Amino acid sequence: MAEEERVHDHDWSTTRAWVTSTLGPGERIGAVERLRGGWTSEMRRLRIDRPGGEPGHLVLRSFVQPFFLEHAEALLGREAEMLTLLGPTEVPAAALHAVDPTGSHCDHPSLLMTLLPGQVRLDDHEAVPRAELMARQLLAIHRTDVTTRPRAYQPWTGPERVRVPRETGRPELWERAVQLIDREPPPYRGTFLHRDFHPGNVLFSGTGEDLRISGVVDWVETSWGPADLDVAHCSTALALLHGPAEGLRFAARYTAAGGTLDPNRDARLYWRLLDALAYAPDAEKVAVPWRELGRTDLTPALLTDRLEHYLEGLLLRSGHQPSGARGTATPTS
Repeated sequence: MAEEERVHDHDWSTTRAWVTSTLGPGERIGAVERLRGGWTSEMRRLRIDRPGGEPGHLVLRSFVQPFFLEHAEALLGREAEMLTLLGPTEVPAAALHAVDPTGSHCDHPSLLMTLLPGQVRLDDHEAVPRAELMARQLLAIHRTDVTTRPRAYQPWTGPERVRVPRETGRPELWERAVQLIDREPPPYRGTFLHRDFHPGNVLFSGTGEDLRISGVVDWVETSWGPADLDVAHCSTALALLHGPAEGLRFAARYTAAGGTLDPNRDARLYWRLLDALAYAPDAEKVAVPWRELGRTDLTPALLTDRLEHYLEGLLLRSGHQPSGARGTATPTS
């Protein structure tokens, strides 16, 4: 779309002026297009017209929702720091162009960065090779030598905050999963975490033998914590997106790539349950942007069923047999 006023309801005239002030001599904002597939912020792709040369592109992230406005300074400040830190590394992250984390110069707190090639791919076609590439990419992120350690990870749920689906026929399965996270977190060896690594934050290019990861985005939650937690988060997302069996396989893909997870089975289970239970009862917050990108099949009922089967698979693989479990660790739904 060429006219930004048709892209968003939120006014951004002040933000536009700020973006213009960061551009080079003679450069101007051309076409503006909304980027879909996110739920924490509004994203715009900006074509930057240059005198006598090929246009360039920037991506503008703006926080507009009340919760994220409240935390925007910390979130955007962290992302700006991480993009700067990752610049010299092999991680395919965007380069920071400018940031206004408090919204002092914009209509809303905003960050401006370079546009990465590729696109988010959420369909089932080539889901397996994409998962293998993601496992290797996640390991590379964990091995990144950072000069500045980010903040310690924050859990996204707890035993008192889990919402069990009302319509489940197996409440005892959920109760057992909640019981297993009702403890002190296991000791861990810390590493650099993306903290929100999942298919919606990974860009791909090519197909078949040319399939590649061309970018990893959304570094606002970057943290320091156990590798198990990043693996758990991607596993849950894969279970919801492609079925529980794919989620259950991701940890093995990560270790096959050379990654190391906690040797203690109960510790591994703790991190995976801690992440999965944060999506209860229906994982709707991830489904909304995924449906925008074409996965209209991901209804609340389907996601709840997949999450429940995934929890069952985790418990069974770890030697737990909750009452009412169906006895299979590799469901096909």
